[in-house]
Amino acid sequence: MRSTNDACGSTKPLAPPVFLRLVKSPMDLTAPSTPRVPFKLVLASIAGVWLAYFALATLRGWLVGLELFDALLLRRILVTLGSMAVTFALWPLVRLLDPRPFWVKVGAVLLMALPASVLLAAINQMVFADIENRVVATIGEREGLRIRSDESGNLLVDPLDREAEVVASSAPPPPAAQPTATGEARPAITIDAETRADNRLRQLVDVALGRYYLLLAWAALYFSLANAEQARAAERREGEYRRAAKASELRSLRYQVNPHFLFNTLNSLSALVMTGKSQAAEQMIQTLSTFYRRSLAGDPTGDVALDQEIALQRLYLEIEAVRFPERLRTRFDIPAALADARMPGMILQPLIENSVKYAVSATTRPVTLTVAAREEYGCLVIEVADDGPVAKDAQPGFGIGLANVRDRLAARYGDAGQISSGPVVGGGWRSQIRLPLERHD
Repeated sequence: MRSTNDACGSTKPLAPPVFLRLVKSPMDLTAPSTPRVPFKLVLASIAGVWLAYFALATLRGWLVGLELFDALLLRRILVTLGSMAVTFALWPLVRLLDPRPFWVKVGAVLLMALPASVLLAAINQMVFADIENRVVATIGEREGLRIRSDESGNLLVDPLDREAEVVASSAPPPPAAQPTATGEARPAITIDAETRADNRLRQLVDVALGRYYLLLAWAALYFSLANAEQARAAERREGEYRRAAKASELRSLRYQVNPHFLFNTLNSLSALVMTGKSQAAEQMIQTLSTFYRRSLAGDPTGDVALDQEIALQRLYLEIEAVRFPERLRTRFDIPAALADARMPGMILQPLIENSVKYAVSATTRPVTLTVAAREEYGCLVIEVADDGPVAKDAQPGFGIGLANVRDRLAARYGDAGQISSGPVVGGGWRSQIRLPLERHD
């Protein structure tokens, strides 16, 4: 029974084409189990964290007015480069944690960052060691103090005499007292070496804690980037699976056409043999062989040019013409400008079969079957029409053939591909396919 369906609107926006590929095996869809953060992105994350530290530390020094600002700036640059190198050396170990559970990552990073932060603090202390005494002396002079070290490593802090500053450079004054202009002795402040070592240790711990926080911040940034890469990989795999499922659906729908057509053709061939029309049967076999060789050669999920589809349908009609030499007449109206338009292979087959089955074979008079194509509002419109009889009890619905065409168009184009089918005023039947106009690149 012939069927009908609503036609698509000519002004409906076109859906983007779906590009498909054959999947040889499930392994084709398998992405790396642990997608890696790109090397350039890792370098950018390391540089970003430590350059942010450099900028903030420099801004802080400028705002509080640190002594010897230029000298400190140069050494801060060296510390920043060293910190980048240590973090880069830590990266291969952190990368090993990519496939691990979150709690394993957190625990491992907390442990690995400890020695790295101590190393960074030691580098910081070593780089700034030569300028630390200069900074302390400069601050002492500004506050009226002379700060120096003795041979034992003790730090001596002497009040300066502003009225008589004549000091022998060859021998330091006794550490116990310092004469003043009034004849009174002011005691010198002595900071022993052990206390200085304790202070350096405290300073090392303080800097190490700051570097520890920065390393943890970089690790958090790195794991965020790794999670983003994994999310993108999952999206790519999901897209591959969707395309594979779409290809399987199209392949299944496409292969549904072949048995249906072969069944009808073999019935026709059997009728020719039984009626003794051996020459006509031989001609049908040869044409059938050519038809199947061409129809099965292409990718069942791919598109073909309009002229190729028309050539294939001509072969089919030649086969049917052997059965109905007096009744089947054909007319093709295909503009040359649309010859390279793309469409699903054998999409016209069920429509032409319907015309042969319900129009040509249902009457004894000649029936003209027309296949026409045109461009309309950016769509490719293809019509298959006949002027055969239409049953009075024909009801709207979808038979196997039209349902197959509808499903293939929906799978390939979504809402942008539609089919309409129904009787024509004055007699006959027309089926119309509307799909996005795509041309071969």
